[in-house]
Amino acid sequence: MGVIEFVQNYDDLSTDQGFQFRFYCDHCRNGFMSTFEPNKLGLMGDALRAAGGFLGGFLSRAGESAYDIQRAVGGKAHDAALQTAVQEIKPLFNQCRRCGRWVCKEVCWNEARGLCKQCAPVEEEELASAQAQVVKEQIYSKLQEKDLTTEINLTAHATVTCPHCGSAVQGGKFCPECGKPLSTQTTCPQCHAQIPEGAKFCTQCGTRIGT
Repeated sequence: MGVIEFVQNYDDLSTDQGFQFRFYCDHCRNGFMSTFEPNKLGLMGDALRAAGGFLGGFLSRAGESAYDIQRAVGGKAHDAALQTAVQEIKPLFNQCRRCGRWVCKEVCWNEARGLCKQCAPVEEEELASAQAQVVKEQIYSKLQEKDLTTEINLTAHATVTCPHCGSAVQGGKFCPECGKPLSTQTTCPQCHAQIPEGAKFCTQCGTRIGT
């Protein structure tokens, strides 16, 4: 049997019942699964185990032995099944002569250039991607020129939970659960500086707070 190609990126899904493999693209990781091929030795083991259920003794032990051997060692049947699977799936892939990777023809191959899209990007796809990126950047740039905070009090003490009862809140001046003020600070009537709750004098101008 010859060398089996692109064996790095595949999953062996084989069991004692049969052989099956899933092959992956080196770029996008798209997968292709080979056709399930029944394992004659595994089916024979099932027959022996079924017979052992009636006859017991040697036939039962023989069935278990065939099952265990097939699980432990792939053998020629497994290698032949892998070779068949490779030949089935290989037409869905191309190997890039520049980077050496196996890529799926449908998504990651540039037919016009004869290389994978990572080595030779498709111009139209790159242009569309670049245009979308520029639009995104321009949106951010134009938004930065707009004042979107006119209705937001940027100096007010912000909170997402009530400092009194711990309930979650979404803005406002009072807690919807306990009714207490959400702000733990007050404003000096003289200089409008922020004052911690409970303070009797303004820390900026010395004005007495409250009575």
